[in-house]
Amino acid sequence: MVFKEHTLFVLGFLGSLLIYSCGSKPDKILPKRTSITESVYSSITIQPDSIYQVYTIVAGILESNLVEEGDKVSKGDTILQVINTAPAINTDNAKLSYELALENYDKSSGFLKGLKNEIRSALLKYKNDSVNYHRQLRLWEQKIGSKIELDNKQLAFELSKNNLSLLKSEYQRTENELRTKVRQANNNFRTAEIATKDFTVNSKINGKVYALNKNPGELVNTMESLASIGSADVFLIEMLVDEVDIVKVKLGQKVILTLDAYQNQIFEAEVSKIYPKKDSRSQTFKVEALFDKQPEVLYPGLSGEGNIIIAQREEAIVIPKGYLVDGNMVRTEDGLIPVKLGLQNLNKIEITEGINVNTYILKPEE
Repeated sequence: MVFKEHTLFVLGFLGSLLIYSCGSKPDKILPKRTSITESVYSSITIQPDSIYQVYTIVAGILESNLVEEGDKVSKGDTILQVINTAPAINTDNAKLSYELALENYDKSSGFLKGLKNEIRSALLKYKNDSVNYHRQLRLWEQKIGSKIELDNKQLAFELSKNNLSLLKSEYQRTENELRTKVRQANNNFRTAEIATKDFTVNSKINGKVYALNKNPGELVNTMESLASIGSADVFLIEMLVDEVDIVKVKLGQKVILTLDAYQNQIFEAEVSKIYPKKDSRSQTFKVEALFDKQPEVLYPGLSGEGNIIIAQREEAIVIPKGYLVDGNMVRTEDGLIPVKLGLQNLNKIEITEGINVNTYILKPEE
């Protein structure tokens, strides 16, 4: 009995040791030669092409929406009408200011004529003083006459020259000021006239009305959007790409996406536009793509997920990412070996140098 119990104990111990030894043996695998695709993930939102917000250029009361949400419109169609509430007295005041500016300009024409006459007189005096000065200068060069006479002639010549210049400048300045005041008053009057008239807002594109933001009778201003209009048939895929990945994205790259509204369906698209300005709040860049084959029914705001295909490679040597050590090495039966990395996705990574498909690699110890 003692021998039997001892034998069972030894066998149990050896079995436990064997199990322990097998359990502690590190996992090892061979790299696989397969295809690998690297992509950039992005959340997506569907928006109509060429969508824009409609504004009015005058403040007032919305008299009526001449279309309904969902209606198709053509370029130039009237979509809403605004009655302006600016007081008519503003227009009257602008008109009075314009008329006053015209009157002042007309009355000043006499003043301008007087300046012209003064300029003519100054010009004659300038010419006369110039003749006298140069005559006296020639006499002086012939040693005829006195220095005082020459100085007096020169002084008179300089004074008449300066006076002529001042009169010309004054005439030009006065005429410009009066003309500018008339133009400004006329512009103010025309602006006031436009602002007091009823105003209609027209569509800028052929498309569909996606939103009407105001009801008839509500106050509207130039800062609030009154409606949203966009393409009726063509939709864009808006993607928000992290700043870490944006440098990998290029025009024409393929996009694989899914939409929450179309479960279990996969769509393909192509990158059509990359916006260069980063959104400082989300730290992302906006990228647009166009469907290769657009779903039959789409609505603005539909959401989903997409992957922009950055690169693809066939017959690549691939290992699981979990087998990397310190980012650029793998454990083998001969120890750590540095490797050169290629494409990668969420779970796998390509090895371009360092090992081959016959090199066993060991899973790193935790």
